[in-house]
Amino acid sequence: MNNIHNRQVINDVLIENAKKDKDIIVLCSDSRGSASLSEYAKVLPDQFVETGIAEQNIVSIAAGLAACGKKCYVASPACFLSTRSMEQAKVDVAYSNTNVKLIGISGGVSYGALGMTHHSSNDIATLGSVPNMRVYFPSDRHQTKALFEHLLLDNKPAYIRVGRNPVEDIYTEDNTPFLMDKATLVHEGGDITIIASGEMVYPAQQAAIELETHGISCRVLDMYCIKPLDTEAVLAAAKETKAIIVIEEHVAIGGLGSMVSQLLSAAHPVKVISMCLPDEPVIAGKSPEVFAYYGLTAENLVKTCRELMG
Repeated sequence: MNNIHNRQVINDVLIENAKKDKDIIVLCSDSRGSASLSEYAKVLPDQFVETGIAEQNIVSIAAGLAACGKKCYVASPACFLSTRSMEQAKVDVAYSNTNVKLIGISGGVSYGALGMTHHSSNDIATLGSVPNMRVYFPSDRHQTKALFEHLLLDNKPAYIRVGRNPVEDIYTEDNTPFLMDKATLVHEGGDITIIASGEMVYPAQQAAIELETHGISCRVLDMYCIKPLDTEAVLAAAKETKAIIVIEEHVAIGGLGSMVSQLLSAAHPVKVISMCLPDEPVIAGKSPEVFAYYGLTAENLVKTCRELMG
């Protein structure tokens, strides 16, 4: 079982690159511990900015630094970064097209026990609706590493959501297929397709493996690139399989499922089932408890796929 969380991987990639590039600046809103960036702050104090609990200010400060040629990485809880900082993200980062990467830590229901105030179940809908803002939900530590290595090469805005706890590996250190802004094919299949992102990719993969024992061939797409959506992969799935299930740690409105449905309703209508969080205050509990309560599990995916296939 993997015990290295994605936050630690981000710290390691940023330290490695910031040692060679003095323009890389990391900013935290009293969250260096939660973001696993304490080591970065200790090793590179001159390339670290602590603003305290000031999510709106931190985004504007990062945008100002970026306008002066710096490459800024802002780490803050996703629930606050995607809501309190909405105007600054829209105007100072996206509209101004500054080189700021917004890292939403402890995303989704990672803070599950703290209730709705600390859930970030609508960040695709908010930040994904902003022109120039890319949105990424990496699925495991290996993909997170690959994503950040690529983000370091560009100067465009982006929002990246990672969870709080370690997640099971989908890939390996020696086998992490990755193309920027292209979905990764996790499991081949011709009967049905599951499109997943973030922490939902692992249960999707496990469901596909189980479905093989029932004679169902299930394609699994790791849609880490929420925006820009890999429309080519979605359309291919619609044309080559009988139905699509989208599973995500987000509400239905404005989420990945709605993006997939909007695309396919216009281009190639097929049955699309959205498995997601409800449009209501989500129950309090640990992430696995919340996922189980709302059916965001491999078991429920298997059940739903078998019902679809008759």
